[in-house]
Amino acid sequence: MFNIDKQLIKYIFNGGFTTLVNYIVYFILTYVGVQYLIANTIAWVVAVLVAFYTNRLWVFQSNEPFIQQLINFVSLRALTLLIENGLLYVCIQLIGIASIPAKLFVSIITVIANYGICKSKIFRKGEPNYGNH
Repeated sequence: MFNIDKQLIKYIFNGGFTTLVNYIVYFILTYVGVQYLIANTIAWVVAVLVAFYTNRLWVFQSNEPFIQQLINFVSLRALTLLIENGLLYVCIQLIGIASIPAKLFVSIITVIANYGICKSKIFRKGEPNYGNH
């Protein structure tokens, strides 16, 4: 009846988990007085590392070479960090939205962008495995 993409469901669940990790780190850092762009960058690093491991092992079940895949993952996600920090700046500094609602709004955009990046550029099924011949 319904054709449910299990990988997409896993990605959404995992994205929620890593977003929660990101928020927790961000909220703690901003609560103790860390500037919001620095707090966001630190939260991003923690969340990206969590996302890489959980996406690699659970969502996409990849067996591509670890270091190469990690470099690709972080490199492509770095673009979303720039976008996220830019949007946070616009929302907070130019529009005047409070830090927490701005963070929540901007996260919606980055979650969507990150799925497309992961699916199309990093964790591709059917690609050759360079580690095992």
